[in-house]
Amino acid sequence: MAELRLGMAQVNTTVGDFEGNTAIILNYLDMARTAGVDIVTFPELALCGYPPEDLLLKPQFIKEGLRTLDRVVKATKGITAIIGFVDGDDGIYNAAAIIHDGKLIDKYHKILLPNYGVFDEYRYFRPGNECPVYTIGGVGVGINICEDMWHGVGPDNFQARAGAGLIINISASPYHKGKGNERKKLFSDHARDNLANVVYNNLVGGQDELVFDGDSFIINEKGEVIVQGKQFEEDLIVADIDVETAHHARMHDPGWQTRMESKVARWNTKSVIVSEEPAKTRKPPLSRRETVKEYEPPAEVYHALVVGTRDYIRKNGFKKVLIGLSGGIDSSLVAAVAAEALGAGNVVGVAMPSRYSSPDSLSDARKLTENLGTELLTIPIEAVFAAYLETLAPVCAKTGPDVTEENLQARIRGNLLMALSNKFGWLVLTTGNKSEYATGYTTLYGDMAGGFAVIKDVPKMLVYQACRYLNRRAGYDLIPQSVIDKVPSAELRPGQKDSDTLPLYEQLDPVLTAYVEEDKSIEEIVAMGFPEEVVKKTARLVDTSEYKRRQAPPGIKITPRAFGRDRRLPITNRFYKW
Repeated sequence: MAELRLGMAQVNTTVGDFEGNTAIILNYLDMARTAGVDIVTFPELALCGYPPEDLLLKPQFIKEGLRTLDRVVKATKGITAIIGFVDGDDGIYNAAAIIHDGKLIDKYHKILLPNYGVFDEYRYFRPGNECPVYTIGGVGVGINICEDMWHGVGPDNFQARAGAGLIINISASPYHKGKGNERKKLFSDHARDNLANVVYNNLVGGQDELVFDGDSFIINEKGEVIVQGKQFEEDLIVADIDVETAHHARMHDPGWQTRMESKVARWNTKSVIVSEEPAKTRKPPLSRRETVKEYEPPAEVYHALVVGTRDYIRKNGFKKVLIGLSGGIDSSLVAAVAAEALGAGNVVGVAMPSRYSSPDSLSDARKLTENLGTELLTIPIEAVFAAYLETLAPVCAKTGPDVTEENLQARIRGNLLMALSNKFGWLVLTTGNKSEYATGYTTLYGDMAGGFAVIKDVPKMLVYQACRYLNRRAGYDLIPQSVIDKVPSAELRPGQKDSDTLPLYEQLDPVLTAYVEEDKSIEEIVAMGFPEEVVKKTARLVDTSEYKRRQAPPGIKITPRAFGRDRRLPITNRFYKW
């Protein structure tokens, strides 16, 4: 049986950190050589980080990347490496460098450029037009990049038809809940269609609002996953691939060639010899990989939040964070995420009780910080609130209390948090969830004030699920049960409940999913069984709150359609249907 030993370097790179990214790549090259790997792959744009966005418009950025590539090429003695980089040859291309034994053999240019959701690749890159097949170790190998395999017919089909029994896809595919299963199904279909082994090498780590979950895999020609990388962790995944199986499968399927020829060729093909014989060196035995832990959806979301928070804080040079702790479930989840991401000693909670804060809220905040091992500061805001009311009294004397006085309390808290941030250099983490941001149930320059919105894309009911997961994992009430059981309230006026202003979250969240993520009309959502008045109210709140969301800090993308990066609507807009 002919075999190729392949290694996937599932690495966490940082945009623009050429020195740091190079150090990571060189380290994984050494690890791959030690493991006896014939081909080692790295994710899409691993050299410069993904997505580089408008850095691509700076000529010096492209030049620095090419200089760095030269350094990496020299470090590939005795191995073949596939590395994502930006090629600046006659235009800007999202490219893969095919390197062998210290020489740059060829460059593959990404053909299918995504231009939807969080992607703007047509803003920067030119599409390639060649589907090469590389002979590596005597085996036909097709190499492509991310979106190239997210279509029914793509470069992989033409590479397979031209003799590639192994298809390598290097990727930077951002996470959202459930995307891992979506990827596996897609790539399994491609493997069966092509009768080829398919290698999917994804990026891992956080970059601004995006989280890359790794979860790389190799799928055989039957569509079966034969090895899988860890989720949300760096990893070197090494496997011996039987390169004869695809050839045998094609020989025993006489209709395969006809089916492949029916796919209309749109791109040029060429053959490139990298190495005609497999390496003769004796390979060390492969150690058995532990079974990869498959996370249930709430656990998967929680770990994405941890990675996204950790990398945003660390990669931007912060060491400690600050969180306003209300004793509610949202701030409790944010504190738990931060403590796991950064270590409990780097998380400071601040309780800021007002005249409307219940005694239970303060005791719940204390209990949470005791469980997490984090610091808690208590700064009552009553005196400041009273001073505000006194100052405004002459102007507002003829008006009664309303949302103005409620928002004053939120803005006082925001001011205090930002003062502590300025004084000590701690980054403020905001605690609003997606249900609140969607409906505008937030206060500009109040609870929205901060540097990073950890659960900005997490709907309220998913917040509850994540907290229950944490308690199951801990084996005790890490998040106090009283926090989970209490009726949601901003506690800005006597007896206040969220349901005074919003529909119940059990009803609100599925309506928001339909309206925001699926673009369903009011009529379609009502037809799903939701009360018309609830749907119209929700739509009105969403549509009239766009100006608030534009001023919100960045936050981690968790759902298929996050505000800001995915969903972009004009603030000035009269296309209202409610």
